[in-house]
Amino acid sequence: MSFAELGLSEGVLKAIDESGYTKPFPIQEQGIPLILEGRDVIGASQTGTGKTAAFALPILSKLEPMETPQCLVLEPTRELAHQVAESFEHYGKHTDIRVALLHGGVGYGKQVDQLERGADVVVATPGRLIDLFYRGTMRFGEMKVLVLDEVDRMLDMGFLPDVRKIVNLCPWDQRQTLFFSATMPPSIQTFAEWCLKDPVEVEIARREVPSTVSHAFYPVSMSQRDELLLSLLEKTDFHSVMIFTRTRKEADSVSGLLTQKGHDKVAVMHSDIKQSDRMKALKGFKEGSYEVLVATDVAARGIDISNVTHVINYRVPENAEDYVHRIGRTGRAEREGDAFTLLTADELDFATSVERFIDRKIERKKLAEFDYAYTALLDDKPAKPIRRPRRSSGRRRK
Repeated sequence: MSFAELGLSEGVLKAIDESGYTKPFPIQEQGIPLILEGRDVIGASQTGTGKTAAFALPILSKLEPMETPQCLVLEPTRELAHQVAESFEHYGKHTDIRVALLHGGVGYGKQVDQLERGADVVVATPGRLIDLFYRGTMRFGEMKVLVLDEVDRMLDMGFLPDVRKIVNLCPWDQRQTLFFSATMPPSIQTFAEWCLKDPVEVEIARREVPSTVSHAFYPVSMSQRDELLLSLLEKTDFHSVMIFTRTRKEADSVSGLLTQKGHDKVAVMHSDIKQSDRMKALKGFKEGSYEVLVATDVAARGIDISNVTHVINYRVPENAEDYVHRIGRTGRAEREGDAFTLLTADELDFATSVERFIDRKIERKKLAEFDYAYTALLDDKPAKPIRRPRRSSGRRRK
């Protein structure tokens, strides 16, 4: 099936054609006709499968410019909101639909101006949206489409009370609701039943390990973690690599180490960095100005970065699901990718949890010509316990 057969508007089809897209992804093929019909949709969401276009294309095809908010897209993070707004602007460039982007971490001026000039589509994070509502700037009376994206992430971040408040502000009788969540725990299931009307369930590539990704654990002593990381980068033919750390301090340390050792195209991304600098790092990495992006899990979910050839976990994630989110940055849209994880003795339990979660054994590898310090993890077979001879409980004879 082609995009032209899905019922999209001429302006949207022109933007798709200029982008070089010829065939819709499965989620687009399934979801676009349902959204054009006006049905509420509920589905499991995964980035990298064309989900954003699956809702942006039909929404842009349906709306007529009114210069007042008609569509609201709620996102859990600033980075994801920024990307989704860019997608709406790109696909809607041959329409007269205006887009406003609302999120915290920056001043109100530009965002207020966007709303006052007249925005048909509003992409927002919950906190800033509510702030602007209380300031009398954001209005919900003409809202026709509500998109709740990555609802499980919003639950994790404590946004669900705010999201519930926002849903109540949107008119019930005229509203179409599109609901995406990677997981459906009872609290989210109940929430979905409350805010959706007779929804159609769409299967959207549930969060699984991409089949095109090769995995490897690289056992190493704790004292050689940095040395092995540098050697891996030196001996790996990568186009672009993301290195994930557990903490912000660790991300800064790894970034500084790489720069010190001659890697001059390194960017770092975590929550302590100013929003403008985070967006600059993300943009530069996408465009190739940076070859290495060192990041905490703020970059693991929801950020649409194509052509990442390698992901390196500086430490094994403590949460097995985070492993799937991290390595999902590579092997996207059926491209091949590699996921390397440095493994030290104190992380064996986390490694076992990852293998159970993805239901596969991850190969242990040694880097050729690396001068390893000994660690029991490097043994091909686990060492057998040493059995000491039992001492006689009786008294020694004279």
